[in-house]
Amino acid sequence: MRELAGIYESRGLSSELARKVAEELTAKDALAAHAREELGIVGHLAANPLQAAVTSAITFAVGAAVPLLAVLLVPTAALLWVTMVVTALALAGLGALGGWAGGSGMVRPAIRVVFWGLIAMGVTSAVGYLFGQVV
Repeated sequence: MRELAGIYESRGLSSELARKVAEELTAKDALAAHAREELGIVGHLAANPLQAAVTSAITFAVGAAVPLLAVLLVPTAALLWVTMVVTALALAGLGALGGWAGGSGMVRPAIRVVFWGLIAMGVTSAVGYLFGQVV
């Protein structure tokens, strides 16, 4: 109760009003009041799993379409290198876009996505090589 009252006082309420607000909110749902005020956990801001899944599927499809378009437009001799470069650029763009959308800047997310994307491409190529499926 004192913690909540202290939070409300720090936001500008008088001691008496802060205590009253803390008492009323605690009486209704003490856990929710503490989660909201101390930890910033608010139910209406929780992630929606279906929305996250659909968004992930759409961004994955769009991200995969970029290298596929490059494959269709490039001569066979340059296919490997152009595909890798176009894929890295697409990964950088998507990482930067994700960072911007999340409010965390654009450079570090872009670097992280490109790094792990290149690792994934390398592992995939190595597995293909092991099984004799290198294109």
